[in-house]
Amino acid sequence: MSERVTHIGSEQGLRPRNQKEKRVPEFAGVGHVGPVATGDAMKAPHALAALAALGQPTRLEIFRLLVRHEPSGMSAGSVAENIGCPHNTLSSHLGILARAGLIHGSREGKAIFYRAHIDGMRALIAFLITDCCDSRPEVCNLTNVTNDPCR
Repeated sequence: MSERVTHIGSEQGLRPRNQKEKRVPEFAGVGHVGPVATGDAMKAPHALAALAALGQPTRLEIFRLLVRHEPSGMSAGSVAENIGCPHNTLSSHLGILARAGLIHGSREGKAIFYRAHIDGMRALIAFLITDCCDSRPEVCNLTNVTNDPCR
C-alpha cells in the first residue's frame, strides 16, 4: 500500500504538507518596492522605502552622484572611487537604492553601470506634493516639478 502525500499550494507550486514553509521577514525595502512601471501612483510603503533609502548619508551621496551623471550612469567601481566607499559596502547601498526604485543597474560587458531612476524620483516627488495646498499643488507652483525634463 502506498502512502498518500497531501500537497499545499506555495509560490513554486505544490509542496508536501510535512515540509516547513519558509518564513521571510517583512522589511520595507525588500523585494520590488518601486512604483509599478504601468504609471500607477506611488503608494505610502514605496515612498517610505525610498525616503528611508535616501535618509542615509552615503546612499544620498550615491543617488546625487548618479543624478549628476545622467543619462550615461557610472560603473560601480567609479561610484566607489568617487565617494570613497569600500566595494562590499557600496554593493549593499546600491541594492537598497535599487529596491527602493531610485536607481537601476545594467551589465555592460564585465561592468555593471548604475543610473538614477528619474521616473522613480518623480513618482516620489509627486507622492509628496499631491496633497499640497489641500490637493491643489498648482497653488504652490509645484505642478511642473514632476513633468519637467532633466536639464
